[in-house]
Amino acid sequence: MQVCSSHTLRFFTNSFFLTNLSANVHLKSEMASPSISSSSIVLLAVICILAASTGNSNAQLTTDFYSSSCPQLFSTVRSVVQSAINNEARMGASLLRLFFHDCFVNGCDGSILLDDTPSFTGEKTARANNNSARGFEVIDQIKTAVENVCPGVVSCADILAITARDSVLRGPTWDVKLGRRDAKTASLSAANNNIPGPTFNLSNLISNFQNHGLSTTDLVALSGAHTIGQARCTGFRTRIYNESNIDTSFAQTRQSSCPSTSGSGDNNLAPLDVQTPTCFDNNYFKNLINQKGLLHSDQQLFSGGSTNALVQTYSNNPSRFAVDFVAAMIKMGDISPLAGSNGEIRNNCRKTN
Repeated sequence: MQVCSSHTLRFFTNSFFLTNLSANVHLKSEMASPSISSSSIVLLAVICILAASTGNSNAQLTTDFYSSSCPQLFSTVRSVVQSAINNEARMGASLLRLFFHDCFVNGCDGSILLDDTPSFTGEKTARANNNSARGFEVIDQIKTAVENVCPGVVSCADILAITARDSVLRGPTWDVKLGRRDAKTASLSAANNNIPGPTFNLSNLISNFQNHGLSTTDLVALSGAHTIGQARCTGFRTRIYNESNIDTSFAQTRQSSCPSTSGSGDNNLAPLDVQTPTCFDNNYFKNLINQKGLLHSDQQLFSGGSTNALVQTYSNNPSRFAVDFVAAMIKMGDISPLAGSNGEIRNNCRKTN
């Protein structure tokens, strides 16, 4: 696994512990000791952002939902996630992406994990997921480990939410709101209609996020997750050969492993962040400013539109990016959860009970 440079490790030099809110934003333990050295102005901004997110949250979700019924939950999930990422650094981005793709299709209900059945075609073969969504076997391992300590208690939807938090490589962490239940069905058409694609322009992206109750700030902050992970040639071929708002040298480098002919090298991978692809930092935004966004949808965030200023801000202020990213993750996790008596607690994340 790539070791982040000292410059990268300064990414989150400030941390914020906010009581009376739904989230505590702080550094992962392997990064640094907590500090409350941020200015009062920045702290006030954090409070406002997270308070606004909390105001839109589902009251049935709480950070202590399993405190009595499954006290070993967090350590159990973290152990499996860390092992998976140690085995393959790319897995962190893949697990984070699963949560995003789950929440954008009828809410955060674990529907993306369901295999096809005679009664429905699931979401795994949707355009955005087919031969792309991965990490399902890690979720299976986590579910098995959790069932061993707390049988029949924790939903697959909540496992996805915790796993996403623990998959943010060397980045910020937060208290995850829990209490979701699992969907009993999945929808291929809903996945095709709701998950934003790599060819989306800025207006498409903004509209898509607004349809899910997320703001333009949430869009840009969540896109920053592309500071880790990789994309297939099919997702960026058109950009590197046909678009003009791309650094020439960067395009040529990508062309060397992604031939222009469809069907040739389609599954070849390239890092979304060429500088630090396994470190969660703000280099993604610096890349956009330098016209080195890998996907068309990435570069759209810095192409003379309404999001230019925020990209500039995040490129210069990693702490602001960290705070906005956490707020957006919490807000996304609040999208239409099943709670109470709705849905079920699956015994196996791949199939209904």
